[in-house]
Amino acid sequence: MAGGSSGGKPGGPKKANIQIIPLIDVIFFLLATFVLFTISLNRSEGLTVTLPASSTGTQRDTAGTVTISVLVDGSLAWNKEQISLDDFLARMQSYYRTAGGDTAKVLINGDENAMFSQVRYVFDEARKIGFKKVFLETRVRQQGQ
Repeated sequence: MAGGSSGGKPGGPKKANIQIIPLIDVIFFLLATFVLFTISLNRSEGLTVTLPASSTGTQRDTAGTVTISVLVDGSLAWNKEQISLDDFLARMQSYYRTAGGDTAKVLINGDENAMFSQVRYVFDEARKIGFKKVFLETRVRQQGQ
């Protein structure tokens, strides 16, 4: 074939066309990622308690965090499992060793009507073991309270 063609349409440049399907896929991926991220922000690993109000609270990062719940009656829970004081100390020491020591975090999820001495006990024991990041979980105080 003399003056053969390379398989394209003779007589002009190719026109670009926009594929909308990949764009829709990307948008749905971003939407799903956003939804999953926002759901994970408010997830608490502790038992359900009435949190004390605070006007200076900040958003927490739950990665690498264990939640210790202090209930109204003074009992403790490790994430969602109620435990004894002896079990609490053993678990804290084990968690400190396995979670990387200084990078591990403890979140105290105490009921607003719990005995302050029990919350202080949890805080003190966590610091004695070596935890540098011990936080108190609170709820945002409404205006006028």
